[in-house]
Amino acid sequence: MAKANIGDRVKITTKDDVFEGILMPHPTLSKSNTTIIKMYTGYNAGIDNKIIKKVEVLDKYTTPKEKKAEKFKENKKLPKILVLHTGGTIASKVDYATGGVIAKFSAKDLIELVPELKNIANIKTELVSNMMSEDIKFTDYTKIINAIKKNKEKFDGIIVGHGTDTLAYTSAGLAFALQNIEIPVLLVGSQRSPDRGSSDAAMNLICAAQFIKNSKYNGVAVCMHHTTEDDVCAIINGTKARKMHTSRRDAFKAINDTPIALVDKKGKIEYLKEVKKTKDKFACKNKFSDNVGLLKVHPNIDNKLFEFMCKNYKAIVIEGTGLGHAPTNTKDNEKNYQTLIKFIKKGGIVAITSQCLYGRVHPDVYTNLRRLSSIGCVFCEDMIPETAYIKLCWLFGNYKNKEEVKRLLSTNLVGEINKRILE
Repeated sequence: MAKANIGDRVKITTKDDVFEGILMPHPTLSKSNTTIIKMYTGYNAGIDNKIIKKVEVLDKYTTPKEKKAEKFKENKKLPKILVLHTGGTIASKVDYATGGVIAKFSAKDLIELVPELKNIANIKTELVSNMMSEDIKFTDYTKIINAIKKNKEKFDGIIVGHGTDTLAYTSAGLAFALQNIEIPVLLVGSQRSPDRGSSDAAMNLICAAQFIKNSKYNGVAVCMHHTTEDDVCAIINGTKARKMHTSRRDAFKAINDTPIALVDKKGKIEYLKEVKKTKDKFACKNKFSDNVGLLKVHPNIDNKLFEFMCKNYKAIVIEGTGLGHAPTNTKDNEKNYQTLIKFIKKGGIVAITSQCLYGRVHPDVYTNLRRLSSIGCVFCEDMIPETAYIKLCWLFGNYKNKEEVKRLLSTNLVGEINKRILE
């Protein structure tokens, strides 16, 4: 192993098999008994050092020479698109010297990754942040929103590159904060890392750029693979998107809604909903409150969870079962009911959503639902729990009157409530 260095292409022979790939560093800082290589499929393989018989270096790693920055001459016939980079794999590539995925966020780097973009639009880029999406805070939402507000009059559309895990939370946050924005703002992610042949990064970016170029849409939406094939991407309302699979390229689905449109890499658009340019005045309300909790109910839930939520937050979103049920009906669960009553009487807001995701909650179908409605719980129609949570955080951040917050919570503002779906 002494002759092989990180980044070298190696051939490893064990007693049972032969592996070829790029020698990678071990992800932990401690000394490991495992050798890791990146296979040509893009997947990493860990091989126990005890079973390795031979390691051959097929190609030595050499540090690539930095290319001179290419100057892109603006094509006045093409639209101007700004790509905001916030992290994730959408605009990254693997550095085989370190084994890590490094952010590449300049226009030059982006065009190198997706050369088709230069024939679609004049691309500019800006770094907002560089983090895994699970680490995003509301302060990061503010940075993204401010970057969009600052640039919206200079560009025909804005693409926000984002990690997929919390992309739908961010899209909902931007949709509420940037109401009636005059241009399309599309959140784009990548389910597969760019070093894999099956990466969806390029197509998602291309389709987003084509939609901005060829549509008359304005507003916040998500652009991701519609199927597992490289055929079309779906444009989904920012408050209706949800990641429904851990790794599939078509993980994002429109929940209780249809996509706005389907778009392919050549720019062909199939509209599934009517698209009209709004003439309403743009309003930016970019504050989010930290005083909202999200509670997922489950069998045998302890009243301490209800008490903790009601003690530490101004409002809670209950992710109930079925039509919005919560464990508040039996003698054993009466404490939960009384905790909610006291919380609401003191000015707290309780929003009811469903773990079912599809369909809507309803306060009148069962007696136990009417009990929750009678004490002031707000049933959030067909909003998914994540959207209801973000909406309530946004409402508390921008409105001081609690009655106004309650009224707006059950009011459709940016397409988050769909009255047309069946109950």
